[in-house]
Amino acid sequence: MSFENNGEPLVRNTPLKKKQDYSLFLLRLILLVATAGVLLCVFPVLQNPVVWAETGKAIAIFLAALLLVFSIRKADEWERAIVLRFGKFRGAKGPGLFFLLPVADRIAQTVDIRIRVSDFSTQKTLTGDSVTVDVDAICFWLVWDPQKAVLEVENYADAVVYSSKTALRNAVSSHDLSTFLERSDIIEKQIQEEVDKKTTEWGITVLHIEITDIQIPEPLQDSLSRVAQAEREKKSRILLAEAEIEIAQKLETAAKIYSANEPAMKLKILSILNEGMKAGNSMMLVPDTIAEELKTKDIFGLKALNEIKSHKEAEK
Repeated sequence: MSFENNGEPLVRNTPLKKKQDYSLFLLRLILLVATAGVLLCVFPVLQNPVVWAETGKAIAIFLAALLLVFSIRKADEWERAIVLRFGKFRGAKGPGLFFLLPVADRIAQTVDIRIRVSDFSTQKTLTGDSVTVDVDAICFWLVWDPQKAVLEVENYADAVVYSSKTALRNAVSSHDLSTFLERSDIIEKQIQEEVDKKTTEWGITVLHIEITDIQIPEPLQDSLSRVAQAEREKKSRILLAEAEIEIAQKLETAAKIYSANEPAMKLKILSILNEGMKAGNSMMLVPDTIAEELKTKDIFGLKALNEIKSHKEAEK
């Protein structure tokens, strides 16, 4: 794990511990035992410790077998071993078993070519509209050319994270806070393209950048909350007004239909009266002004009520 100047870890995710693999050790042990058995069969004199020093040929063969055994190396399917011969690049070995020349060859570094995830953050960075924010993000990347990654970059894992962090700061300073909150996908795409331009030369590809958290000051959070509440209230009022307009349009259409179709109007009157009866109303109070102002059909029986009232007054 690498660290920044302030002591905080640059890459906070802890890699999984690799399980111990004893297959290569067992293979070496089997080869050594087999070589010793062959030597004892070919040179029976070795069974006598007194004459051990006189058998230099057997010792040479055993040492050669020993060097051969320790020259066997193994790499997993997702690993590539960068081999140097006398300090010069020889090739990337793996996966599976491969051999190294004793003394001459050595493995400089083993590269994992699987997709990796590194998290990083910016600390107290100003946005384009001068708001201080802390942004956390994660980077998905992989090594597609182990040779370039090892030979051209001292520590390619830290290089990827540093580049991603710098690109994130640039993106924060060049966009407003509203862009981060509403269109974070644009910011992620910009960071991914900017970092990938650098890392492609190192044999590394940045697949995706994801912003995981945006921390803003509490006073600004309260202000944004009030703005969002006002915006929701505005939308609700607009929706209510649009509903009123739609209702008025439907009523206008219904009025035209009723005025042109007298049977439909009568059916509507009967329906309204039926609904009133269902509600259990035994008395209907109707002002005189309503009966006088209505010049249309006898809705609710107002015309009939007015005639009955006039007849009673005439009898008195």
